[in-house]
Amino acid sequence: MNERIKMLRKALNLTQQEFADRIGIKRGSVANYELARNEPIDAVVSLICREFHVNELWLREGIGDMEEKVPGDNQFSWNMGKLMNATNPTVMNMVNAIAETEPEKLEIIAEFMKKCLGL
Repeated sequence: MNERIKMLRKALNLTQQEFADRIGIKRGSVANYELARNEPIDAVVSLICREFHVNELWLREGIGDMEEKVPGDNQFSWNMGKLMNATNPTVMNMVNAIAETEPEKLEIIAEFMKKCLGL
């Protein structure tokens, strides 16, 4: 799991401190996980998966895709590195709102965004 935690953190373009801050743990804990000195407890694994939209089976066992798929008719695959690190507060608010939207309403949002982008 240590390599996958490091891979995730790097994919998100986060420092160990930024990663730790996002899930509410100490930077040293992240370093110890990445160096395989310690393994995260189940609660920390759940925090990582929830905060960064990570497939828990991938994180624990390396099975499947890194990204957790949003359920619904269409599977939305978020470019985690770009979306999770957006520095514009408006963009971050929009991303958070979309992430919390019920799956059945995501189709409406997707169609609206396509129209806005001329797709």
